[in-house]
Amino acid sequence: MWEEFKSFAVKGNVLDLAVAVVIGAAFGKIVSSLVDNIIMPIVGLLLGGRSFENLFFQYKDAVIEYGIFIQSIVDFFIIAASIFIFIKLLGSLKRKKEEEIVEEEIEVAPEIELLAEIRDLLKRQSKEQKTGE
Repeated sequence: MWEEFKSFAVKGNVLDLAVAVVIGAAFGKIVSSLVDNIIMPIVGLLLGGRSFENLFFQYKDAVIEYGIFIQSIVDFFIIAASIFIFIKLLGSLKRKKEEEIVEEEIEVAPEIELLAEIRDLLKRQSKEQKTGE
């Protein structure tokens, strides 16, 4: 069981996932700092100097801090937009790479082309015999 775990843990995709999680956590902290310290104060200034952090609604003993919730929503949208842009960028780079690979067609030896033609001809004849019977 230990050997199976080691082979699983050492595979590239598991290591890539671990790196992605660590980078994602750090990116989340950066975005939260951006929202908390730059974006929300600017939005607060635009709304008449209000601080979203202090927005709350109190009913008897219950306190609903919806300002912090609004900040979390802004965090989410910034992270989602960043991930969307990153994935689109990776997709375009991948498509360019695939186009380059397609452009670099592999030159096939004449013998292999001839063998492929013979194979295709035999397949066609086999189908014709089956349908003709």
